[in-house]
Formats: sequence, structure tokens, C-alpha cells
Amino acid sequence: MNQHGQDRDKVINALGGKKGLIDSGLPAVVFLIVFNINQDLQGAIWASLSLAIILAIWRLIRKDTIQHSISGVIGVLICAYFANRSGNATDFYIPKLLTNLGYGTVYLIANLVGWPILGLVLGPLLGENFTWRNNPRRKKMYIKASWLWVALFFSRIAVQYPIYKSGNVNLLGTVNLAMGYPLFFAAAYGSWLIIRSEPPIDNKAKE
Repeated sequence: MNQHGQDRDKVINALGGKKGLIDSGLPAVVFLIVFNINQDLQGAIWASLSLAIILAIWRLIRKDTIQHSISGVIGVLICAYFANRSGNATDFYIPKLLTNLGYGTVYLIANLVGWPILGLVLGPLLGENFTWRNNPRRKKMYIKASWLWVALFFSRIAVQYPIYKSGNVNLLGTVNLAMGYPLFFAAAYGSWLIIRSEPPIDNKAKE
């Protein structure tokens, strides 16, 4: 694999990667399916949580990283708490809305103050640490790429919050999935294209 390919994989993996999306996304799919089959909130919660735990155990057996699977288990537990507390299946998605609000706000503020999150996360992985702060073009590059994620997080809220208020759990779950995997890969790949379009890292600047 060439350097571009390695850097692309670093970017996507740092932002969650395919395994991270599977570990965090599949339990939500199971929740929606089981709830639609039997309209049993408790059953849907347990099915979702069971799958999250199975995925974590599977990662351990395969000696994969369990960071995302553990996050998936914790995420399902938090979602289950909200849904179980109210008895309303749509509340399963409250933590997801709050997460998008939190991430969107952090990315937005970081961009406005000139410390883009992608620069903080990817700079060390791409071998330039924080020297991009002294390179106007690379700083602008990271800010530009980070705007994709600001748009991603806030677009999810703009679309899904009105659906949540309507109480339509099927539509909310479907839209949540549709705006999950596809938008993630679009933002991740778009970020990579922006980063790839700029001049390579100046190794002399790091010395």
C-alpha cells in the first residue's frame, strides 16, 4: 500500500472506521427490528444490548481493538436507560441527538478559535504533530475538513429532532440509520480528499 493509501486508512480509522460503525450501529438496527416485530420495548432493549456485548466478546476473541465495542455497549446502556425510564421507544435516540449536539458544538467552537479537531486528531497520526499550526495552508485545510463534520452533526439534529418530537419511532430509527453510515463515510472520505489535495507534510518544519 502506498503512502496515500496508508494515510487514507489512518484518517478513516481515527474517525471511527468500519469496525467502529458496526459495533455502534448494529445494536441500533436490532433494536428497531425487534421493536417492530413485537412492539416490546424491553425485548428490543435486551436484544440490542445482547448484540453489543456479543460484538465486544467477539473482538476480544479475535484480539481486535475493543475500544469501539466497549463504547457501543456503553452507548446502548445509556440509550436503554432513557427509553426504559420513560417507556417511550423514541427516547432510545435521545443520547444520539445529544451526542451529535455535543460533537457539533465542539467541532464548531474549535474551528472558530483556530484549533480544528481534525488537526488535533490527525496531525500526530500523519507525522506532523501540531506543526500545522504554523503552516497557514495546512491549518486552513484542517479547518475546511472539520466543517464537513460540523455540517454532519448539525444536519442530523435538524432532520431527526422534529421526527423525535413527532413520536414516530420507525421513521426516526430509519432516518437515524440513513444518516449514520452513509454520512459518516461521505464526511470521512471528503475529509481525506481535502487533506490529500494539499501539499505534503514538510518534514523540515517538524525538526
